[in-house]
Amino acid sequence: MGEGVAKNGAYKYEDGTKYIGDWNGRGMKHGGGSLVLPDGTRYDGGFQNGLCSGLGVIIFPDGAKYEGEFMQGWFHGHGVFWRADGMKFEGEFRGGRIWGLGLVTYADGSHGFPRNEGFFQDCRLVRRRRCPEIVHKAQKVSMMARAQCS
Repeated sequence: MGEGVAKNGAYKYEDGTKYIGDWNGRGMKHGGGSLVLPDGTRYDGGFQNGLCSGLGVIIFPDGAKYEGEFMQGWFHGHGVFWRADGMKFEGEFRGGRIWGLGLVTYADGSHGFPRNEGFFQDCRLVRRRRCPEIVHKAQKVSMMARAQCS
């Protein structure tokens, strides 16, 4: 069978995971859907061959949330991640990690001093520089993911 959406439906796995959405002809999550894990983590968005892919929103049990691009199951591309304590990162992600240009905003609305904006590598700021175009793109992608999934 082809790679496209073959059917739509719901399935509850033995571990308690629930999925409602599109499936491909090989029985893999493929297209749009909603996945709820036993711990309460919820993902709404795109799937490709069983993995989160494209635009999506994931909300963790502690209240942390990511809205943005996914690839092969990872945060990958542009997006916004909010920690449960209110701190957020707007920018680029690779392989599930903060990696690339972006901006940190603390719960009080400040960005730190000196400003935590620039190039991050494996979640650490390694080179400071202004990057408003990347922050704006991350905000836009986040908004598109939220709109698609609501």
